[in-house]
Amino acid sequence: MLLTELERFIEEDMGNNDVSCEIIPDCSVRGVVVSNEEGIVAGLPEATQVFEYFEAFASTDLTDGSAVKKDDVIFTLEGGARSILRAERLALNFLGKMSGIATLTRRYVDRADGARIACTRKTTPGFRKFEKKAVIAAGGDPHRFNLSDSVMIKDNHIAVMGLEKTVKNAQQSKSFTQKIEVEVEDAESAVRAAGMGVDIIMFDNMSVDEIKNSIKILNEKNLRKNVILEASGGISLQDVGDYSKTGIDVISIGALTHSSNWLDVSLKLSM
Repeated sequence: MLLTELERFIEEDMGNNDVSCEIIPDCSVRGVVVSNEEGIVAGLPEATQVFEYFEAFASTDLTDGSAVKKDDVIFTLEGGARSILRAERLALNFLGKMSGIATLTRRYVDRADGARIACTRKTTPGFRKFEKKAVIAAGGDPHRFNLSDSVMIKDNHIAVMGLEKTVKNAQQSKSFTQKIEVEVEDAESAVRAAGMGVDIIMFDNMSVDEIKNSIKILNEKNLRKNVILEASGGISLQDVGDYSKTGIDVISIGALTHSSNWLDVSLKLSM
């Protein structure tokens, strides 16, 4: 991360009257960061950068995307006691949050039976790039990083202008490097969008059977092979496998970033 970003995070966490770390001598200590549960780690470079900013030496044999078990050592640490304690919470926040996202992402990827698992823009303001980085580490796809990456035509666009006019406006306005994605809620809209030459169709909040039927119709009309098909909307770990078997290309899951539990990690110091 940029130094300006790191120092903004540090300023937020330390404030201007750090008594809790000043009350102990800045003696040399050793420490370990351990995982208290099974999962997939992410945020190792960010945690390392935090420790090194405070001149604590952090070493790990793992890389983002590595699997860990309960009691596995993620980092070994050496440095001043005050320095490590100042770095502790911020480093573990990066590690816990990003590893939680990576762990949930890997569970979806393992159950997706070949369909690509993607996250969404339902991210924490100011922390998006780290959340999407965690998704990538676990084998997921980041989807759009921001509104400029591609043109997504959603239900509210269509409510204002209608499908055809909105697509035509997008085709006239976009850069040649940008893809057009259209959100649909039924087979008829999918056929209309595909017929206009859009790049991606998102089946939003549609059932497995509705998506199967839509893909069948697209195949019958010879429209399937030229479009990427995405499913989205409340798809859980329990049914992601069923959705992947419909013939979909991508399954986007907002829960990867907005509902993942943190991986439980902790720091233990010794003299």
